[in-house]
Formats: sequence, structure tokens, C-alpha cells
Amino acid sequence: MEIIFVSVTFQSMLGLVKSSLSIEEAIRVAKPLVVFVIGMVIYSIFIFKFYKFIAKRDIFKLNLAEYSRSRWEDMKEGIVFLFYILEHIIIFPLLTFIWFIFFSMLLIFMSENQSTSVLFLFSMAIVATTRIASYYSEELAREIAKTLPLTLLGIFLVVGLSYFSLESALLAVKSIPLMWKTIVYYLFFIVLLEIALRILLFIYNNIKYKKFEEQ
Repeated sequence: MEIIFVSVTFQSMLGLVKSSLSIEEAIRVAKPLVVFVIGMVIYSIFIFKFYKFIAKRDIFKLNLAEYSRSRWEDMKEGIVFLFYILEHIIIFPLLTFIWFIFFSMLLIFMSENQSTSVLFLFSMAIVATTRIASYYSEELAREIAKTLPLTLLGIFLVVGLSYFSLESALLAVKSIPLMWKTIVYYLFFIVLLEIALRILLFIYNNIKYKKFEEQ
């Protein structure tokens, strides 16, 4: 008797579920979930790849100087030095500057009341701190580089779209061309910072090498 009752109850519940659920409704509910999942995956992968990239002391190794020696052994040292300048003083800062632009865009779209100049200041401070930290510890630099984008993602998940003001963000984006001088100054700053860090690294390595020879 109890088995029959349980069977009837189960069939009733199954019938109720079938009558209440529909494929169309399931698709409608799943659409925003799929969009959010895809967006978060793309965002997370980009952050994962790029923060490790920007946190490296040597962002990438072209080895242009080595290439020049191996193929043209009679090349002058001046050409080798030019390759070094190209790799470490020009390309590195430009790639770092891309990270600054990315940070700035994130802050612009997630900050409602801050001025664009202040957001640029925050972004450049984070980028410069990351580059300086990379010469001390790449692990520390990675922690700094990923903190802001992951924090902004957390804010987005907790607060939701109501936190953002598309109108304010668009106004801030429109004001960016008016700040071209600030952008140029920041670019010069990151170039000079990279030069200074390279010089300090060179001095440190020389001192370390001399101590090693003395021992």
C-alpha cells in the first residue's frame, strides 16, 4: 500500500514538473547565464595571461643583440646597443603603456564620480608599481597586477549593473582626447622609469659580480 502511494505521489510530482517546465523558458533563463559565463571566462583568461606578462622583469626576450652577434659577428657594438635600446627602452614601455590604457578603461567604466585625470593617475600608479616590483620579485608584481581587475570583477558580481553609469563612462571616454598631454607625459614617465630600473639592475649585477670574483 505504501509502495503504491509513493508511486502515485512520484508520478503526480513528475506530472507537475512536466506541466510547469518548458524548453523555451529554460532557454530564456539560460541565455543571460551563458553570456555572463562567456564574458567572465574571456575576462579571466585575459587577466591571467596579461598580468603575468606585465609582471615579468623582462617582459619578453627578443634576444636581438644575440641574434646580431650570431649572424653578423663583425657587427659593431653600437648596433648591438641599438638593439638593446629597441627591446628594453622602446618596446617594453609601449607594452606597459597598453596595460595602463586597459586599467584606465576598467576604472572609467566602473567609477561614477571620479574624474578621468584621477583615474589615469591611479592606473599609472598601479602600472609603475608593478614594473618596479617586477625588478624585486615577479611574484609580488603578479599580485599587484591582478588585484585591481579581480577586485573590479568582484564588485561587478556583488553590486551588479546598477553600480555602473554608462552615461558617465561615455562622457569620461569623450574627455580622453582632451588629456592627450597627460597621456604623453605618462608615456615619457614609463620610458624613463624603465631606463632607470635597467640602469639600477646593471649596477646591481656589476656589484654582485665583483663580490663574486673577490670571493
